[in-house]
Amino acid sequence: MEEHPVFATNDKWVRDGVERQVRDGESRCIGGVVAPDFGLASPNHSTGTPVAMAIWAAALCHPRSRYYRDPELADRLALAAGYMLRAQHEDGTISPGWTNFHSPPDTAFVVVGLAQVCELLERDGWERLRPAAADIRLFLRRTIPALVSGGVHTPNHRWVMCAALGFLWERFGAREALGRAREWLAEGMDATPDGEWTERSNGIYNAVSDTMLAHAARLLGRPELLEPVRANLRMMTYLIHPDGEVVTDYSGRQDFGQKHDLSAYYLPYAMLAHEDGDPLFQAAADLALGLLRHPGSAPANAAVRLLLDPRLQQPAVPPAELPTEYRVLINGRFPRERYLAEMAGAGHHGRIEHSRLHPDFGAAVARVRRGRTSVTVSAETPSFFALRHGEARLLGVQVASYFGPGFVPMNRLTPADGGYLLAGEQQKGYYGPVPAPLLPPTAGEPVSPWYLLPHHRRPQTHVQRHRVEAEVRETADGWELAVRSAEPEEAVAQISLLLPADASVSGGDLAPAGPGTWFWKAGALRLEAGGDWIGLDGGGAHEHTAAGVREAHYPARCRTLLINVVTPFERRIRIRLSPDGTAGEKT
Repeated sequence: MEEHPVFATNDKWVRDGVERQVRDGESRCIGGVVAPDFGLASPNHSTGTPVAMAIWAAALCHPRSRYYRDPELADRLALAAGYMLRAQHEDGTISPGWTNFHSPPDTAFVVVGLAQVCELLERDGWERLRPAAADIRLFLRRTIPALVSGGVHTPNHRWVMCAALGFLWERFGAREALGRAREWLAEGMDATPDGEWTERSNGIYNAVSDTMLAHAARLLGRPELLEPVRANLRMMTYLIHPDGEVVTDYSGRQDFGQKHDLSAYYLPYAMLAHEDGDPLFQAAADLALGLLRHPGSAPANAAVRLLLDPRLQQPAVPPAELPTEYRVLINGRFPRERYLAEMAGAGHHGRIEHSRLHPDFGAAVARVRRGRTSVTVSAETPSFFALRHGEARLLGVQVASYFGPGFVPMNRLTPADGGYLLAGEQQKGYYGPVPAPLLPPTAGEPVSPWYLLPHHRRPQTHVQRHRVEAEVRETADGWELAVRSAEPEEAVAQISLLLPADASVSGGDLAPAGPGTWFWKAGALRLEAGGDWIGLDGGGAHEHTAAGVREAHYPARCRTLLINVVTPFERRIRIRLSPDGTAGEKT
């Protein structure tokens, strides 16, 4: 049987962890592996010691690895396991080192990883691995009180907790772990029928939720938990750019606008391909595998999982073809307005500590692929349009105004003839005096602090509305964007086009506006990269001289073109694409 490429990838990263392990006997961090992002040893699951432990365990237990049963590496693994015990707090939790101190969810991430490592070491049975296995088992047992009582910050943390509790139930028969998992699952799944998770995080947390619920379904005997995973994995096949990078233009988390590829989805695609015998999932797993340059974080180390579940080392079924010619609207039928209308009755008054409510959950996203051309149109995000044509990229189109002030998110996205219509509406007014019967006692005292007044009881006056519309339409040789706003009059606004920092821009009347920003005053522009080009025409305007809008921050690592307008305005930006035989074709 041909060697699975994951194991060679895993072997390549063994030395990296070895070189970062603390071996100074005087250090309190002896055995720990230094996290490269801040230069200290850490028990963190994504960059710290458990990552190296999973890599080392897979290498030590894989008979065809060049590190198979390597005595020095086994000793290093034992040393790292000892560090994890010392890094564990008395309450059973760990602290990553830069945030989330005494963190149940961060501990849960580690539990998912080390539970699999422990099982792998114990299956192997080599005497030299027993000290590490014993310490890892002790670490895991000590987490039980924290995980059966601890809470979370974010939506995906709940599913990480469920997976960790499932592993603790499997390993120790801890019925309290099973009961706590049921409590989390009783909250219900936070995915739309089209597969969009709350955080809309295609680069990071979709894959986390998918992987964790795949484990939880197996460990807790809850196969229905795979349904939202299937939906998300199917959705993701329409959120892949031609080079395997995933769409992050509308994320609600830290992957927003950052570069992430499909590799993080390798395990859930591979697991579900075998679970369902699905050729589409197998095709996506193959694409993700081809992009895999690291075996993964501790809870998602692919080499460990493939050793524990050898069937994953072979394709489940012959792969299908991934879609490359399509026009789809994700969440187009999701009743988002109904759910938002019910939020007032939830009782939290729109506030949540140490997290976000994510009211953008379920907002519509349109995706259009024409071979090498990839377009994203999205609501409830600063950028409503992004386009990639081969190597040439228009990273985003945004509208900002002083009405808010800041970016105007498009609240609605609906299909229109040959494209989509987006609309964003803002309103604000002024607030009258608090009615006398509602005033606090301090209002009649010598000092009446502003923060003690019941501001939510003030009557609103002079409410004003600001509406921005964008029409996005596919044309024979590209796209056309019409951006318009009629009211209120004399509102200073700015349309911004985000380009890669190294973009080659020629033509037009451009003037410097500040670091990384230029006014696009008039004329046609051409963006070129790698032999591909995007032509822009008709958008230029310079109706005011502001170099930016308060609260609208443009990314430092991009080139930003600014179109300065004042309401009422309408700008039509015509986008032409270099020919490659695919632009303008219909499916």
